[in-house]
Amino acid sequence: MDGLIQVAHAADVAATGKEGAWSSILLLVGFVLIFYFLLWRPQSKRAKEHRELVGSLSEGDEIVTGGGVIGTIKKIKDDFLVMDVASGVQMKVQRSAVAKVLPKGTIAAIDE
Repeated sequence: MDGLIQVAHAADVAATGKEGAWSSILLLVGFVLIFYFLLWRPQSKRAKEHRELVGSLSEGDEIVTGGGVIGTIKKIKDDFLVMDVASGVQMKVQRSAVAKVLPKGTIAAIDE
């Protein structure tokens, strides 16, 4: 009689094991989708936009660096650029440090 109970108990575990495996797989897929849509996709989109911004820089553009320094690009050379921060004051900055390109005339409007 004891053998019969053990067999019935084993059949019960096998049936729930299959359902448990599918729910685990669905849970894992759900986590991967959440990770993709909330973390990876937005980050890659921002990185692509920054690459395009850095690639489109030209002399005369008014920019803001990641540290908040505002200036006008005077010369671009490979991965670095020279920006005019004030009259007679120039800084050398990496291109990747540029955070934003400002509309023309922004620096003049700030100085007023």
